[in-house]
Amino acid sequence: MVRRHIIRTVAAVCVLVTLIPSAPLAGARRLPDVTTAEPAVSRDTTSATALETVAAAAGLRSEVLDLALAAHARATAEGRTSSKLLTVIDYSLLSRQRRLWVLDIERAEVLEHELVAHGRNTGDDVARAFSNRSGSNQSSLGTFVTGQTYQGKHGLSLRLHGLDEGLNDKALARAIVIHGADYVNEGIVGSIGRLGRSQGCPALSAVAAPRVIDLIRDGTVVFSYYPSPELERAGAGQEA
Repeated sequence: MVRRHIIRTVAAVCVLVTLIPSAPLAGARRLPDVTTAEPAVSRDTTSATALETVAAAAGLRSEVLDLALAAHARATAEGRTSSKLLTVIDYSLLSRQRRLWVLDIERAEVLEHELVAHGRNTGDDVARAFSNRSGSNQSSLGTFVTGQTYQGKHGLSLRLHGLDEGLNDKALARAIVIHGADYVNEGIVGSIGRLGRSQGCPALSAVAAPRVIDLIRDGTVVFSYYPSPELERAGAGQEA
């Protein structure tokens, strides 16, 4: 009988101990619940990686994308844009190649990928010379912000405001605009081996122009690239 009473007492104490939550030891650190811990990679880093991946798949080189994103960040910081759309033109590619991309930075998407012509005095199939001078018939480099649309001799057209002093700040006065043109299409490339050329405007095909213009109008960034010291200085915030 005494032994049975002892067994029942011990069992009751064990049950009581299991019901009382244990207190942490003094100075002990509570480990995080691994099932609910947030991943260490930030959303911005993930988005940037995703954008680089989809852009590369569409032929946009990472070094050009990085410069364009830096230009977009500067324009945003200066209050020039609040849009997450970014248009990139890589004039270091041949005119017969699709060298214009419209990107959605936030969604990491390529929205458009099109042919675009350069100025007649910038080069034939290969772009070589760029200018900010009126009457030069050359394309301009650097960062632009889109303005309003209007109906011109090429139909729907989109004004561009150059943000880089000495590099493209005369774009509005030069009437450097995005417009459609019948000399920008695959048929022209098949006929003469390159696109036709503009008077300095980034001209699109007559089919693509209305769609792209409507997408990027009213305050989005356009970044035009070519490896040049002037563009590097503008990117560093120096006078070109």
